[in-house]
This record gives sequence, structure tokens and C-alpha cells, in this order.
Amino acid sequence: MSERHVGKRVREMRKVRQLSVRQLAERVTISVSLLEKIESGSRNPAPGLVTQLARALNVGPDRLTGQPYVNGAETEEQVQAVIPELRRVLLTYDNPDDLVTPARPLADLVAEMDHVAAMRQAGRYVPMGPLLPGLLTELTHIALTSSGKQQRQAYWWLARGYRAANSLAHKLGYHDLSLTAVERVHWAADRSGDPLMQVTAAYLKAGAMVRMGTYASARRVLEGLIDEVERLSPERSLTDPHLAVQGAVLLKLAILEARDGHLERAQERLADARGCAGYLRGDSTHYEMSFGATNVRIHEVAALIDTGDTEQALARLREWGVEQDREEWELPAGIVAERASHHHIDVAAARLAEGDRAGAHRDLLEARRLSPNHVRFHPTVRSTAATLVRLDRSQDDSLAGFARWAGV
Repeated sequence: MSERHVGKRVREMRKVRQLSVRQLAERVTISVSLLEKIESGSRNPAPGLVTQLARALNVGPDRLTGQPYVNGAETEEQVQAVIPELRRVLLTYDNPDDLVTPARPLADLVAEMDHVAAMRQAGRYVPMGPLLPGLLTELTHIALTSSGKQQRQAYWWLARGYRAANSLAHKLGYHDLSLTAVERVHWAADRSGDPLMQVTAAYLKAGAMVRMGTYASARRVLEGLIDEVERLSPERSLTDPHLAVQGAVLLKLAILEARDGHLERAQERLADARGCAGYLRGDSTHYEMSFGATNVRIHEVAALIDTGDTEQALARLREWGVEQDREEWELPAGIVAERASHHHIDVAAARLAEGDRAGAHRDLLEARRLSPNHVRFHPTVRSTAATLVRLDRSQDDSLAGFARWAGV
């Protein structure tokens, strides 16, 4: 198992910046003992704390997580081999290379892009990746050479394609490419003539801001989007697509506030999102926004974990479990696989923080069952699995096998 973990990278960068443990701890307002545990690898920092540490050390979060991961899993799947081609396509977005054969009819490209979008939501990046460059190129040719309704439709689907490219790049740890893809979503959305697609593009950009820790800028964008969605709704009555987009914006704001240390504000945003979800019939995926009552609960747990209150996060799961006559709340069937997988990754990290190593291992296995590609390249999975192996005295073969599978 590799000894390269988040804490070790934090320690290395702290020494490069000539900071003591106390000085760095004061910059991110955590205790010296917690920072020492992080650096030793016995405690994993939540994603929000990784972002804070990165900002305090003047590096990107990927410098601390070690992304992109070109080892272990990459040796088997070679999923990152598509990245150079994707860079070329995103660079030539308004002046694409010539096609060897004419572009397929738009209807055929729409059907394939719909399939790609479904794979994105399921976290199936390995089979999705190779489809993207050619599909984006064909859609670009149609968008640039057609007019009227067909042109607007081509740009609308192109925006969805760039969103898939953003997800792929982000999940694999190519954050510079992810940011480029987000800008391309904006470019295509502006030309699609669909205001909600434009809101979606701004939402994605705000999400990138949150990941980089630029909370004030992200907050302004997201709060502006709330007003924009309400303005766009017919007669101020939100349709299901408007509710889904509005709810997703509110949930992003809740996570932002949690990571920025404002739990009360996060709870207010969660309450607003709960209100939106109450008008929906179940969980929806309008504009690829996984939103509904279930996702509000998922974010409620995530917000608690991000603020470091892992004990309360797990208590909330037990509380909701009573409604299902179970020990803990279980996700209902039909939730988007990547979203469900992400929930189990978060809960695994919370269980580890509370000393429940067996439970953390179970949640990692469940996350893998739901979306293997998503789990294999997730930094929290790697740090959680690595810590579990370091703390394991029984030499559990199943745990060691999972860590090897994840590329630890």
C-alpha cells in the first residue's frame, strides 16, 4: 500500500511553506491535535477541510489529494487515455477539425448523447469517456453549420455533452480541464436559447468555485440564480424543471455554507430545498439535476459531515431509520447511482471518524456496488481505505483487496 496520503502531502507542503503545525492549524482554525492526526494519516480531513488546507498552503486541492491518479486502477482500465483527445476537442470548440465522414443526423446524435448523460449520472466513466470526443465533434459541426431550431437543439445537446466532459475530467482529477469544460457548457448554453440551461451552466461554474474554496464568489452566483429561476417561472409558479434546478442550487448553497463554517445558514438552505422538494412527485432528474426529498436528506448528512459533526450525521441516519423500521435510514430504490454512491462514501468517512471501521468498510463496498467507476477514482475513497488499512491489525484480506482495487 502506498504511504502517499493527504496528511503526508499536507505535512510536506507545510514544511515547504516553512509553517509550524500550530501556524497552519491557526490558519484553518482547527486544533493542533487534529492537524497532527491528519498529517499522521490516522484522521481524514473532510473535502471542505482539504480545500481550506490547500488555500492556506497556496496550492490546489488536487495537490493534496494526489490527483490525477495514474496508477493502480488506471493500469487496468486506461480510462485517462481519452484525456488528450478531450483536450483537443475542447480547445477547438469553435473551429473543429474536419470530419472524415459527414456528421450523423441530429436525431442519432441526440440518442447517443442521452445515453452518455445516463452513463454520467450512473458514474460509468470508463465506457462513457471514449464516446465523448467524436460525439462532441459531430454535434459541434451541426451546431456551427445549421440554423434556426436545429441549431439551438444542437447547442442544447452540446451543452449536455460538455457537462459530461466536465464530470469526467473532474472525477479523474483533471481540474484544469474540468474548468475548461464548464466554460464550454456556458458557451453552448448561451446559444441554445434555453434560460434553464444557462442557469445550469452557471450552477456548474459555482460548483467549481465551491471546490476551489472561493465561497464569496460562489455564494453571489448561486443566490443570483435563485432569483433568476423565480423570474423565469411562468407567473411565478415553478414547474417541475424549475423546482429541480432551484432545489439543486439551494443544496449547493447549503454545502457551501457548511464548508464555510455557517451551519445555521446551511440549515436554512436545506429547509428551503425541502420546501421545493415537497412540490415534486418523487425524485427528479430534470436538467440532470438529481433532486427530491431523498437528495435533500443526503445533503443534510453531507453538510453535517463537512462541518465535522460526524456523530450527529450518523445519529440523523438512525433517526430516519425509525421511519423505515430499520436501524438506519436506507436510500430508496431508483436514486441516481452516482449520487447514492457518493452518499455511502461520505458515510464511510463519517463512520471512520467515529471509530466504526467495519461500518466504514461496509459503506465503501456498497458504494462500489452502486458505481464502481465513481468509487475507484474518488479521493475520499482512497484516503478512507488507506486509513482503514493502516489501522487494521487483523490483516483483513477483504479490506486489503479493496484498497488494492482502489489503487491505494
